[in-house]
Amino acid sequence: QVHLVESGGDSVQAGGSLRLACAATPVNSEYAAMAMAWFRQPPGKEREVVAAIDRDRNPTYGDAAKGRFTISRDNVKNILYLQMDNLIPEDTAMYFCAADRFGRRTTITTIRPTMWGQGTQVTVSS
Repeated sequence: QVHLVESGGDSVQAGGSLRLACAATPVNSEYAAMAMAWFRQPPGKEREVVAAIDRDRNPTYGDAAKGRFTISRDNVKNILYLQMDNLIPEDTAMYFCAADRFGRRTTITTIRPTMWGQGTQVTVSS
């Protein structure tokens, strides 16, 4: 029942910032209980986890995101965010949000997504 819709992807120059959002459409009563994550898939590469946040708003980050990205969630509006600062060309990818119903104490290493959005494209130029 949870339809995840990403937005915010764009083309930016290196050093720029973007904020991605992922909204449940329509809003589902289980959303706030889920762990959420951002994944990305660069061209020609496998999908990788960027950041995760559990139902209690505890974030974890992949190496590429540390120090530059911030994951957060609004459990009232049921929106997941990824603030991306100091973007580099290696960040170019399709970014997906994902949800895991088993949302407590979930990290980037334990998240088991069962629902996915269709992605939003981020392109970072030199």
